[in-house]
Amino acid sequence: ADGHTPPQDWEQRQEEDTLLIERILLLVRNVLHVPPDPTEEQGVDGDASVHDRVLWALHISGMDDLLKFLASAQSEQQWALHVLEIISLMFRDQSPEQLAALGQGLAAAERGEDTRELESLRQREQAERRVRALQRPSRHSRFRGSYVIQGLKSIGDHDVVFHKGLHNLQSYSHDLGKEQRRVPRRRWA
Repeated sequence: ADGHTPPQDWEQRQEEDTLLIERILLLVRNVLHVPPDPTEEQGVDGDASVHDRVLWALHISGMDDLLKFLASAQSEQQWALHVLEIISLMFRDQSPEQLAALGQGLAAAERGEDTRELESLRQREQAERRVRALQRPSRHSRFRGSYVIQGLKSIGDHDVVFHKGLHNLQSYSHDLGKEQRRVPRRRWA
């Protein structure tokens, strides 16, 4: 419907398909093989050369992704030399030192960006912690929980409910919390 044929495995390809692929790869190689003409390319400094514009057109058309697929697919090894030659022609104006320095510069820039992003996230988290700490009440709650002492009956048939900490359970008595009656000194035994 859209004019494109689905990709075929190498077993299903006809001889015409194989010849077509080879001709396309040779055409791309020959276009990239054209040497630069300094008299023809008199532009402003920093202006893209004809070679750079051809590379950009290959990128926009998706041909670079196709070349990466042909270079890495196990079933497409018959095109490896053509792809290798095309890639070497794509990078013919750059020296290996420039390419390596460019990759390191990009990696350092990405690391710097990641570091800045992590730092901003850390600062935001610390600010949220400070806000939560300020919202917390400053007084300590003395409520330690309520416990039911099974097997010890209170008034009626219910178990005793103990409102102190569990470490005070050893000193529990039914008189705990009741006000002691003061006996005058003269009535002491």
